Amino acid sequence: MSTPIDQTYWEKRWEEGETGWDVGRITTPLKTYFDQLRNKNLRILIPGCGNSWEAEYLWNQGFVHTDIVDYSSQAIDSFQERVPEFPKDQIYCLDFFELKGDYDLIIEQTFFCALDPRLRKAYALQMHELLVAGGKLVGLLFEETGNIDKPPFGGTLEEYKALFAPLFTIQVLERAYNSIAPRAGRELFVILRKK
Repeated sequence: MSTPIDQTYWEKRWEEGETGWDVGRITTPLKTYFDQLRNKNLRILIPGCGNSWEAEYLWNQGFVHTDIVDYSSQAIDSFQERVPEFPKDQIYCLDFFELKGDYDLIIEQTFFCALDPRLRKAYALQMHELLVAGGKLVGLLFEETGNIDKPPFGGTLEEYKALFAPLFTIQVLERAYNSIAPRAGRELFVILRKK
């Protein structure tokens, strides 16, 4: 990989308006999942949040213990401008791998595919560390070979099973039936419970 995928990389993407991952709203698979949650006291984390349409949706539905984190100050600023009532002490502008906390639920939405593939094992370990016993990692993963030199990086069902099975009970890992049109047939919906 010629260009390091670091904070400078992501700030540049935001500056240049290269935010193709942002569809301008919460996507259907996550909205459908959120709509069946009943415990409004869940401690939720959204890493690599970007504009975090997911956090805005959860906040508006009464899930007040949602934290967001992103490397990019521009992403954080954009979210705060759009959702000024969201608590400032639940917003983190830092490296996900430096984050500490205890969460019941972590949401995966285009964060995994943005990371250098060499960090995938570290990602799985950090997710495991941040979740409470029995906590869940829920979201979407791309099922495609993807790019090899820049995000979004893809993966296969077999790779994901091998990565997550040592640390999580795989409750769901299957093709998303309700992906948005541009991602149809390319996403796996995943529910992983911390072992």
